[in-house]
Parts: sequence; C-alpha cells; structure tokens
Amino acid sequence: MVMLDTNMILRYLLNDNPDMAEQAEQYLDSGEATVTAEVMAEAVYVLKGVYGLERGTIAETLRDFLVLVSCREEDVLRVALDAYATHSLDFVDCVLYGYYCVRHATIATFDKKLLKLLNR
Repeated sequence: MVMLDTNMILRYLLNDNPDMAEQAEQYLDSGEATVTAEVMAEAVYVLKGVYGLERGTIAETLRDFLVLVSCREEDVLRVALDAYATHSLDFVDCVLYGYYCVRHATIATFDKKLLKLLNR
C-alpha cells in the first residue's frame, strides 16, 4: 500500500511538473496507491481555492481519479463529490452528507445548508 498525499494527486491531475506527474503515475500504475477522505478533501480545497476550478469540474476530475486508487471511503466520497457539484456546501459537509447517505450515520449539525440537504 502506498498512501498518496495531496501534492502527489495534484501533480498527477494538473501535470504542471512533468517529472513529478510521472512519478505519481508510477505509483498509480503499481496498483498499490490509496487515498483517504482527508487527502481528497484537501485536494478539493486546493483545486477550488488555488486553481479556481469550478465545482463540477473538480467533482468530475476526482470521481475519475478514484478509479485509479483504492479508498476505504470511496462510496462516501462519490456521494460527497456529487453533492459538491450541485450544492453550495463546503466539501467536508458534503462528506458528512455522504456518510449520512451511504453509512446511515446520524449527523449532528447546526449548519442550515447541511440540515436542509439532510432533511430532503
């Protein structure tokens, strides 16, 4: 198992440093690459905040990326990415929504936007 950090994911996705992108691709090609929900959340924030990508583009790109890696929370992240693309919630709130939908977790929150989504 090789756990990828956010920078490894970003170099691969953005290909803004060919040497680093190639190294990241080697890890992905090994079939041993894994990511966590926390690392994916950081990738979302960097792609939005630093690179200014649109929510839908981020969601689509990261959904495609999940095919290349293993992730214990993949089902939760897929729901979270779909919610992120279509709602104006922070990504971490979308992850909570994913746990609610997939794992039937009870979410305790005062966040009005998240409550509205949870009560649909």
